[in-house]
Amino acid sequence: MMSLAARSGAFSPYMQATTFAVAGPLKALIPGVVVKGEKVLIDPKKRFLCRESLSGQCPKTGPAITVSINARAGVRLAHTDIKVPDFTDYRRPEVLDPHKTSQESSESRKAFSYLVTGATAVVGVYAAKTVVSQFVSSMSASADVLAMSKIEIKLSEIPEGKNMTFKWRGKPLFVRHRTEKEIATEVAVNIAELRDPQHDKDRVLNPSWVIVLGVCTHLGCVPIANAGEYGGYYCPCHGSHYDASGRIRKGPAPLNLEVPYYEFPDDDTVIVG
Repeated sequence: MMSLAARSGAFSPYMQATTFAVAGPLKALIPGVVVKGEKVLIDPKKRFLCRESLSGQCPKTGPAITVSINARAGVRLAHTDIKVPDFTDYRRPEVLDPHKTSQESSESRKAFSYLVTGATAVVGVYAAKTVVSQFVSSMSASADVLAMSKIEIKLSEIPEGKNMTFKWRGKPLFVRHRTEKEIATEVAVNIAELRDPQHDKDRVLNPSWVIVLGVCTHLGCVPIANAGEYGGYYCPCHGSHYDASGRIRKGPAPLNLEVPYYEFPDDDTVIVG
């Protein structure tokens, strides 16, 4: 009533009882009139359609009835005559029979579920492997860095008995072409007398070639080739003497000169790195 009174401005034309007659769900448009005659205007056996008379006729919620101020009551009956679509073509053959229990078709349905789960797992593992591989490869060295990590040297350009210095990874690289006398001298050294015991054959792949880093193991100075008391390398900074195999023989250096990884693709070429 309060809502109706608050909105009476919009419904004022319909609320003038002296001018308009308003129909309701339980009130007839005009009062009943007794008419003499054989024709019956109102069937007394037919129930009047209203909220109270139709309540409970729908098996679930009952019919929906709408009531307005300026019109008769509207009745919306339950639409029980609608044809439900047939989804048989989309169902698996095992579950078409409504009289069978779900346990009878559980094996086939589980097989399909296992298949989907396994396929999803395989795809997930492959995707994870791809992501990890791409991530790891993104942190690896680029092509230009890898190109600088190796150096190719032509051995024919180094005469016998001489030493040549190359720059490799920002460090000096000594490549020495030894004579037969130098080879015999280094092989005959007693390794028990060495500070860093190492046989000559363990430091070279080819006895004619000695390849070491030109960095003193004492304080990182650059030794001088073909110098010192042993005819190999000499560091003038603190007096470390190395032989023709790069082994420390005298001075404060604790270790032999480092031998990098290298290989001979042919007799005239060496690749370091």
